[in-house]
Amino acid sequence: MTERFDAKDLSKAVNAGVLQPGQDQALLAFLRQQPQAQGGFQLAHVAFYFGALLIMGAMGWLLTQAWMRIGDGALLAIALTYIVAITLFALSLQRRGQAIAAGVLAAVAVSIVPLAVFALERIFGWWPLQDTQSDYHEYYTQVQGGWLLMEAATVLAGVLMLRLVPFPFIVMPIAVALWFMSMDLSEWFHGEVFSWEQRREVSLWFGLGLLLVFLLVDGRTRRDYAFWGYLAGLIAFWGGLTLINSDSEVGKALYCLINLVLMGLAVLLRRPLFMVFGALGVAAYLGYLSHEVFAESLLFPVVLTLIGLGVIGLGLVYQKRREQLSNSMRANLPQWLQDALPALRN
Repeated sequence: MTERFDAKDLSKAVNAGVLQPGQDQALLAFLRQQPQAQGGFQLAHVAFYFGALLIMGAMGWLLTQAWMRIGDGALLAIALTYIVAITLFALSLQRRGQAIAAGVLAAVAVSIVPLAVFALERIFGWWPLQDTQSDYHEYYTQVQGGWLLMEAATVLAGVLMLRLVPFPFIVMPIAVALWFMSMDLSEWFHGEVFSWEQRREVSLWFGLGLLLVFLLVDGRTRRDYAFWGYLAGLIAFWGGLTLINSDSEVGKALYCLINLVLMGLAVLLRRPLFMVFGALGVAAYLGYLSHEVFAESLLFPVVLTLIGLGVIGLGLVYQKRREQLSNSMRANLPQWLQDALPALRN
């Protein structure tokens, strides 16, 4: 939790004998010289991320067929211009203390790397797919082994960018490229076109693996790189899990149980992201019950209302006693598991 102090607070500390006369002014001058904390999420930060996502979309899966017709050389020149210009702008912002704006722009630059590699492969005849007229937006919608070089280059560019601009959001394009690579490599090793069911399974297991990796990263770095890793992992894992069709009631109940575990992890790790995905999964299961199992029951909406009120009540309790609940849950775990868990962040 971040506290703010002003001259009046320090003056009260002098009157209370906590500080000696004159120390309050020296301390106030020192605090004013420190860089402002970036912890609070402000409206300007929303604008930074939203603007970055717009650019990523424009230069990614929204790229139109018209761009394919301008020629591979022009496409490469434009992509490289974007990457270099955005990277230089990000470095300039970083030197001026605008860490968040610099970080999201650096992530944008990384996200354009696949486009540059795409054009480069086609220029030098390295394009591995038989279809020479492939659209770039298919990189985001289709599983193909031919995308592997683009994905590997994106991961490498992201790691290098983290050295220049150490900002957690850059983890996101790296994680997305790795997610794509997991499916493309699976198809490459499998030797045939992957079915929709196989893609869901690969996504589920890759997401679970990504969550475990960032569980090891969480709490062990000065910056919170785990947040975006958790988000990417949850999207892959929860998305694959949710899209699996189960005809048995046991399978659907197991799906609900897994989502309840995600909600428990939110308390244990103090990560609201897990609560959001877990709550969505539980809500989906309750929606299934209301439409399929209890469609004729008059009491079911009433029961759901009571459950909803109970959840809100639990949320209020958690808000007030977050630290006690997290510490209590950890205290009941084996010591080896407590040692493996990341340190709690405020």
